[in-house]
Amino acid sequence: MNLTGAGKIALILLIAGALGAGYYFFGPDHEKGGTETTATSPNTEATTSESVASDDNTASSESSSSSSTAASDNTSFSYTAPEPVDGTLKGVVELGASGFNSFVVNVDKDKNWKLEKAEFGNSMVIENMASDYDIRVGLKKYISGMIDHGVSGKNIHFVVSSGALKADITQKIIRVLKDMGYMVNTVTPEQEGTLGLKAALPAKYYDSGFFTDIGSGNTKIAWTTAGGGVKSLEASGAKYYEKGTADDTVYEEVGAKAKQVPTSKRDICFIIGGVPYDLAKEIRNGKERYTVLKAPTAYKLDKAKAKAGGNIYKAIADATGCKTFVFDWDANFTIGFLLGLK
Repeated sequence: MNLTGAGKIALILLIAGALGAGYYFFGPDHEKGGTETTATSPNTEATTSESVASDDNTASSESSSSSSTAASDNTSFSYTAPEPVDGTLKGVVELGASGFNSFVVNVDKDKNWKLEKAEFGNSMVIENMASDYDIRVGLKKYISGMIDHGVSGKNIHFVVSSGALKADITQKIIRVLKDMGYMVNTVTPEQEGTLGLKAALPAKYYDSGFFTDIGSGNTKIAWTTAGGGVKSLEASGAKYYEKGTADDTVYEEVGAKAKQVPTSKRDICFIIGGVPYDLAKEIRNGKERYTVLKAPTAYKLDKAKAKAGGNIYKAIADATGCKTFVFDWDANFTIGFLLGLK
């Protein structure tokens, strides 16, 4: 077939157009490539997964989204507590709902403090598996340990937590302590929350933050008020499951208490307690004093107490909308007790 010059040019253009169309429809998938690049952001993927995995409760779903943002954005905390100057060593033994704990603290006249030593354990006492003799031996062990560390006898104190007061064995332990010649200090849940706040919530955050202690026997939520006072509330503790109480019931109860925290003080929460300790342990960076917890829904909790504590944590986060929960590795309400001594 003989083609004119113009015909040849038209044929070449036709073939070129056919090749271009084939490349477009059968060549590399540009659109797919763009999607894969976007999906490589782990934060985006994690937030989406948590939103999908949330329960049918609308309020919980909305809070889960905000908590996820908090978990990805608040991974560090730069505050440094002031060091005590010319302080005095003081010791305190806490009888808690899960056992004996002891702390040695260096405290100065301005109430700046530093934890020098901490010891946890002896849960057998609380589990009603110890005799009077066992209790005496355990206490003497704590006392000798503090004296060896430089604490004078007159600066060693004993405090019974509000949660422990509810246990049948507690009165027996108090009697043994008194027989040994020691003063035993008891506190109400409200006092415990106040003392915990004084130890854990830095003065710098009085106007913007609140305090939470998720204990085994109860949960304390506290914040400062006008004139330098403290408002403290009690709610169910992490062992509520032992009483057969439903998760939803505790979620609503804790949430109702947490909603009383003033809106202006919900920017940050300093938190302590057994379950928060376990949550912080997963992500602690070295020996840092402060660890920012992940969102409640970001934890995979399998043990009964952990699940119950996680439910309480989520209730507080949902009710307040707080996005930053800072676990303090050193604080304890008994240290707040020491800070209140002259």
